[in-house]
Amino acid sequence: MASGAGPSLAAFSQKVWEPVLAKSRRAVVFMDEACAEVLHWCGGVELLLAAGALNVKEFSSFESGSSSQPKAVFVVSSPLRGRCVDVIRDVVSQSSFQYCVVVTAVSPGEAEGRAVYEQLEEKLCHWMGNMGYTSEVLWAPLLLAPVSPCLLLAPAFHSLFPLLQGQDLQALNRSRPDKKRFPGLGDVDFPSLPPELQNHIKNLVSGLNHIMEGIGVREECFSVGHLSRIIAGEVANYPQAKNRRKTAQSKASLVFIDRTLDVTGAIGHHGDSLVEKILSVLPSLPGQKNDVMINMDELTDLRIDGENEGIIAPGCLSQPNDSAAKSLWESMLTMKQKEAVMEVRRHLVDAASREKLPIKMSMGNY
Repeated sequence: MASGAGPSLAAFSQKVWEPVLAKSRRAVVFMDEACAEVLHWCGGVELLLAAGALNVKEFSSFESGSSSQPKAVFVVSSPLRGRCVDVIRDVVSQSSFQYCVVVTAVSPGEAEGRAVYEQLEEKLCHWMGNMGYTSEVLWAPLLLAPVSPCLLLAPAFHSLFPLLQGQDLQALNRSRPDKKRFPGLGDVDFPSLPPELQNHIKNLVSGLNHIMEGIGVREECFSVGHLSRIIAGEVANYPQAKNRRKTAQSKASLVFIDRTLDVTGAIGHHGDSLVEKILSVLPSLPGQKNDVMINMDELTDLRIDGENEGIIAPGCLSQPNDSAAKSLWESMLTMKQKEAVMEVRRHLVDAASREKLPIKMSMGNY
């Protein structure tokens, strides 16, 4: 998602983590991959540890808390049903928690409503083994990963791909009578989509509405492509947005585009980007779609629990309160590759000079 109101959106994407941080004190935090990727771009696990979290673990049935960890916080990007609830049950049942908090990125305004939240709070106490223990289920729009102030991604929706004229249209028509089959994707409407895809779109629409509410704007929707047309229509007709649109002081254009012909990556929307080249060549960070890992084993002796931790992520450049690092990251995102490499080279030479290190670089190779 590219934003014309970049700083406001970037600030909003970080502010929504405040309820999670507030609940993380003295807790072991279990987080799914999509939320972990968003957190990665909002400051990383250091935010949770600085807020007092005891540990941060994968959201998995194979994880649990120790006997000395009475509080747990679960942070998930999915609706509170099915496998999501099964994993929470497994973790809680094999731990010794007395206080459980579940934070979901899916709004309680969806079909399940607040009643499901209350039911899960009762189940949490049951799984902890004492109905007198404390349980809470909260919602926070943990949707956007601010790669830069002007580029934000939504990892939880990376699998939302445009409909294709061949296989998708055939799948939609397979369960319909001959006389009611769609001649083309332009005739497909929202109720005709598979239930799983409908729920995915509903979650996206709800999240976008809360983003617009968070930055105080009313949107005008535009679309290019068949699935984008359906999503834009759902956003435009979203009932919960009526009051916001009446009171919002600012306007924004929201453009949905089916990228079926676009084989570039998530950040390659403006051409020749060094970051896009890095993401297309290096292996991804485990569980992430929009950042990569660089093996620094030969340059570091850092070890954690006896294991070498010589891996860095380029996105870490955008996190510190270091204006030079952020400026370099923006250069890698927005400059042409040759210009960006020259900028990186300049930073390396400056750093080597400060540290009085010998350095030799060829001007002819990039």
